[in-house]
Amino acid sequence: MNNHTRKFFIYTRKSTDTEDRQVRSISDQLAELKELAVKEQIEVV
Repeated sequence: MNNHTRKFFIYTRKSTDTEDRQVRSISDQLAELKELAVKEQIEVV
């Protein structure tokens, strides 16, 4: 049986240079992905 632990990381990005066109801030993206990781019991490294 394969007992390798899968490891995950969070990747966020800014899609545009202009603030008025940026839909989700990087901090918003990070918060949402951390919340999802907790909900899904995903270990982020």
